[in-house]
Amino acid sequence: MSLALSEALTRLFDVLTLQAGYNANTVIAGTAVLGAAAGGVGTFVFLRGRALISDALSHATLPGIVLAFLAGAAIGIETRSLPLLLAGATATGLIGVALMHALTRLPRVTEDSAIGAVLGSFFGLGVVLLSYVQNLPLAGQAGLHHFLLGQAAAMARSEAITIAVLAAFALAVVLYFFKEFRLVAFDRDFAAGLGWPVARIDLAMAGLGVAITVIGLQTVGLVMIVALLVVPPVAARFWSNDVRTIALLAGIFGALSAYIGAAASYALSDMPTGAAIVLAAGVFAIAGLLFAPRRGVIGVALSALRFRLELARVRWLARIAGGEAAPHAGPLPSLYLRATGLLDVSGRPTARALRDAPAAARNLSLWLAAITRRPEAVPVGARFGVDPVHAVLPRDLLDEIEGRAA
Repeated sequence: MSLALSEALTRLFDVLTLQAGYNANTVIAGTAVLGAAAGGVGTFVFLRGRALISDALSHATLPGIVLAFLAGAAIGIETRSLPLLLAGATATGLIGVALMHALTRLPRVTEDSAIGAVLGSFFGLGVVLLSYVQNLPLAGQAGLHHFLLGQAAAMARSEAITIAVLAAFALAVVLYFFKEFRLVAFDRDFAAGLGWPVARIDLAMAGLGVAITVIGLQTVGLVMIVALLVVPPVAARFWSNDVRTIALLAGIFGALSAYIGAAASYALSDMPTGAAIVLAAGVFAIAGLLFAPRRGVIGVALSALRFRLELARVRWLARIAGGEAAPHAGPLPSLYLRATGLLDVSGRPTARALRDAPAAARNLSLWLAAITRRPEAVPVGARFGVDPVHAVLPRDLLDEIEGRAA
């Protein structure tokens, strides 16, 4: 291992274990709070399908940041003022969103076209203004480019505390209105029928997305902030169908991603914080994609393999019930039959197999009759031939098959 790599790993370990000094610890803690808030708010951004709108908003903030810096310089503020820059970012971001909604009302202008037009034009204007400011003899202008990809090491302690307080407030709002947000996210019409102010609740969800986008500009960067809103909920979605669990996991994944990414950026000065945070969040998403028990690739593959082996077992038992003394099952099913105690070492059915064969054959015959007569009555997700028919199929269908009156 080279000396440079060893030193980098040592610095990273010190930062991760909160041994890099008070300022570094404050910045990393503030970024972790932002990540938790982004995960919670992002759950509803994800459920409402507003990722592209948030992306357009984040790119539309760049002109506001630069114009706010120029305005501050004009009134005598010689250094970067975070509240002023965030106010400018909010102003142009809201203008961009309003313009996008206005464009969608025009004939033959789709939402995707409006988002692309606003995103590209505002971001292009911001880059032009940023290039202009970089050549001006003003203090503090050198750090403006950190708003593109984020840079935790460039943050002051006061800025980190401000970001943490604002993010904590946004997270508290999500927790307080969680029931209302969940209802509107899943069924707007039902919520309206119950008398809830759906438009205002929807506006509050959108406002929180705007708030997190603006708050995270300096830490994560306007290019990557939308990924922090979306990737943790996507990672959490692999693990659960319950929105409460998804929001909790998204907050945890967001906090851990922000913590790891900010620590890596602080330890390795050339690494943009936003990119490091999104990479860390991507690891959680890939882990869920692969290893989640119900939705992960490996879990689904194992479940499918188990179903095929179970179906092979049922069919093998049905053949025994039909009179075959020792039916051939194939190499892999034979191993499974031996593991489940249905096949002995000599390749003969055990006493347990002979005992279970009639019930398995009857269950399989009922399944065959059910999908032949009324396939639409079979519940979605039922495992053909394997699940007990009396626990899965409708009672009237079984009565019809068995020749009894419903």
